[in-house]
This record gives sequence, structure tokens and C-alpha cells, in this order.
Amino acid sequence: MYAIVLAGGYAKRLWPLTLNTPKALLPIAGKPILDYIMEKLEALNPPLSKIVLSTNLRFQPQFQEWVNASKYKNVELVPDDASSEEQKPGAIKAMAQIILASEDDDVLVIAGDGMFNDDLTGLLGTFKQKNTSVAAIYEVKSLEEAKRCAVITADENGKIVEFTEKPANPKTTLVCGAVYAFQKGVSNRFAVYLALGLPADQPGRFVEWLCKQEPVYGYMLKDYLWDIGTHEAYKECNDYFTLANNSTREKEVN
Repeated sequence: MYAIVLAGGYAKRLWPLTLNTPKALLPIAGKPILDYIMEKLEALNPPLSKIVLSTNLRFQPQFQEWVNASKYKNVELVPDDASSEEQKPGAIKAMAQIILASEDDDVLVIAGDGMFNDDLTGLLGTFKQKNTSVAAIYEVKSLEEAKRCAVITADENGKIVEFTEKPANPKTTLVCGAVYAFQKGVSNRFAVYLALGLPADQPGRFVEWLCKQEPVYGYMLKDYLWDIGTHEAYKECNDYFTLANNSTREKEVN
């Protein structure tokens, strides 16, 4: 299995914070978001064959600097060919291009702007058990927040039976986070999806379509997932992890 970290967005809603810094490299409790993600990926056993960091030309130098300074192994930086947000291919197309160019294998896809406490072993355990695609799911705090997410319903076995990206009137607060495990051969699904001319951005759009083609199961995260798309979400996440880290340090000292 290999992993793709999606970090190709321009995050204009977070300007000026992201005017010259990619969102995935914004600090949370003094450490870049991307480091939290990489630590989860590097902790997996057996280890991943590679970690592909999907970005854009605009922020390629910042990511290359991060790669050069980091301790992480087998990281491959793959920028798309767009130099502006208007030219970008979209997260789905960028993901598909990497998958189609890689050796056919299981692939773990994770957004470069998501923060959560859970590790990835439970999700991958479900992936092996169900022998089909799996998506991380969690409960948001309100129906209003759910409007900005991919809302799902699942049956008693965890199979996703309904998936709606950013519904105007969500039925539930159960949503899908941008953490997915796909089986080898998913490249064929991506090829069909793109050939149909379906939306090339927002990874959830592909999963929404995939649920109608084959079984996709949800794995409930043990905690909340912060999708850092606004200044408010960034502050809330930073405050949470700063407090959590301080509490951990106090326990270690005592």
C-alpha cells in the first residue's frame, strides 16, 4: 500500500495566513499540520511503500523545503501543472493522475488539511476485513456544520448507503472525512469517472459516485476531525491541540 496526501489547494478563505504558505504547512500547536499526518502514516505497520505529496506549482518550493528539512522517508513530491487556482486540475483529477501513473496497489488517500486524534490502524483494519473501499466518518457538531460536509447514512454493518456532498438540508450529522482506503484496481474506477465528465474537484464527489458502483464502508473515527477551511476552524483546532499538548507535558513532568 502507498499513500497520497492531497495538498494542492490554495486556501483563499484563509488569507492572509495562506497567501504565501500552503495550508498543510500552517502550524497547529507549533507544528505543521502535515507533520501530524506524516507521523500517522509513518507509524503504520507494515510500512507504506511510498508517500506521494500532491501539491501545486505555486507552493512547490515551500513543500520541497519542508521535505528537505524533514526526517520522513519515501516522500515523493508531485506538483500538478497549474501555476494558479484557476488552472488547477482539481483534487480528484490530481489524485487519479498519481494513481494511474503508479504501480497498481492499495492506496490510502488523506487530505493535507485534516486534523484528528485517531490513528489509522483501525481504518486499515476495517479495510482488510471488508475487502473493499473504506472511508473515515465522524459526527459533526450541528446540522449547520453538516451542510459544509459530505453527509452519509450507513446500514447496520457499516456499509454506506447514502452519500451527499454538501447537502442544503442534511438529514444527519454523520459525515465523511477526506481519509479513504481504496483497493488496487481503483485506477479503473477513476478512469471511468473522469471519462464521464464528472466533477474533478472535491474528493468526496468520487466517493459519492463510487458508493453507487460497489460497496464502500465507513469507519467511525474515535474523535472529531477538524477540516481547516476557515479562520474559526483553524483557531479552534489550534487551541484544542495546544491545550492537549500542554496537558500531556504537565503529566510527563509530574
